[in-house]
Amino acid sequence: MKYNFEAYPFERLRALLEGIKPNADKTPIGLHIGEPQFETPKAILEVLSAHLGLLNKYPPSGGIAKLKEAQISFVDRRFGVGLSGDQIAPTLGTREALFNFPQCLLFGKENPTIAYPNPFYQIYEGAAKASGAKSVLLNLEAVNGFKADITDERLKTCDLVILNSPNNPTGSTLTLNELIEWAKLSEKYGFVLLNDECYSEIYATNPPPSLLQAAKAAKNDDFKRIIVVNSLSKRSSAAGIRSGFIAGDKEILSEYARYRSYAGITAGVALQIAAAYAWLDDKHSEEIRLKYAKNMELAQKILGVKPPEATFYLWLDVGDDLKAAQELYARYALKTLPGAFLSRGQSPLGFLRVALVYDENETIEALNRLKTFFGA
Repeated sequence: MKYNFEAYPFERLRALLEGIKPNADKTPIGLHIGEPQFETPKAILEVLSAHLGLLNKYPPSGGIAKLKEAQISFVDRRFGVGLSGDQIAPTLGTREALFNFPQCLLFGKENPTIAYPNPFYQIYEGAAKASGAKSVLLNLEAVNGFKADITDERLKTCDLVILNSPNNPTGSTLTLNELIEWAKLSEKYGFVLLNDECYSEIYATNPPPSLLQAAKAAKNDDFKRIIVVNSLSKRSSAAGIRSGFIAGDKEILSEYARYRSYAGITAGVALQIAAAYAWLDDKHSEEIRLKYAKNMELAQKILGVKPPEATFYLWLDVGDDLKAAQELYARYALKTLPGAFLSRGQSPLGFLRVALVYDENETIEALNRLKTFFGA
C-alpha cells in the first residue's frame, strides 16, 4: 500500500535552501519551526527528576489517574467545563491523536471524507491519506479573515471536520459564536467535529474559547460528535514531555481508548507525573504566555503589522514566498517557512510563516532583520 505522503514542510525547506550560505556576519535564527525556545520551568523538571526511578514501570495505556485528573481540572479551570473520566483521555501530545484518531474513527467506512483548513498543519493531510479518506480543503484567505466558510456545501458529505482555532499558521481565532455555529452544523449534518486547540494558551489579552464551551452553549451537554485536543508543549514550554489530551464524546473516545491500548502509545510514568504537575499549575503558563504576548507587541512596534489574537506566528504577505525565504536566509541568516509548503490547491500563496519563539533580545534582532528586508 502506498499512502503517497507529501514531503514534510521542513524537508522541503531544506531542499529550498540547499546550497545557499547564510550571511556569515549574522548569527543564524530559526523562525521556521513552532518549537518553544524558552526553558521548561524548573519546577516541572524537578518533579520529573524526583520520579525517574519509575522508569522501570510500564505505564498504563490509558494514562495514570493523577494525569487524567489534572487534565480534567485544567479544562474546568480554563474553560468552565466539567468532564467525567470517560470524556477525556491522555495522549502523547496532540500530533499522535491528530494522526491516528481519524484512522480509528473512519475504519471500515466506505469512501470517507475529511475536511480541514488550508493552509494547515500537515498532520491533517497525512491523517486523511492514512485513513484512505477524500480531503475537502477549507480555504483560509484574507477576504474571510483566514476563517473557514461555514456555509461550504461540501461539509454535508463529510464524516470528520477538523478545525484549528487558534490557527497555525494564520493566527486567526474563532469566536465562541462561530464555534457554536460549527457545533450546530455538526449536529445538522452528522459529522464529527474536532478542534485542535493546542495554541489555546498562547494569546495576547482575550483567552480563546474551546469547542467544548460551544457544545455546551449549543445544548449539546454530552458533546455528541464533538472532540477537542490540547497539549502542554506550548503552554508549558515542555514539548519533550509529550503530554496532550483528547476530550469530548465518551462513546467515540471509548473506541479510541481501546485502539490506543493496542498501539502502546503512552509516555513513561515519570513523564506523566511531571505533566500532571504542569497541567495543575497556572502560574508558569501565565509567565510563558506573557513572553509570547510581548513578542507580538514587538512585532507590531518594529514591523508595523497587526499581530494575531493568538499563537506565536506571524503570517506575512511577501508576494513570492519561496524567493523571500531564500533571500532572508542568504542575506539575513533567518529561516522562515513558505506558505506554499503549508497549503494545497486554491489556498493563496505568497505568505511566510514566522515563529516568534525566542526571548526578547533575540526576537528584537530577528524583527529588525525582517524590517530591513521589507524596507530594502
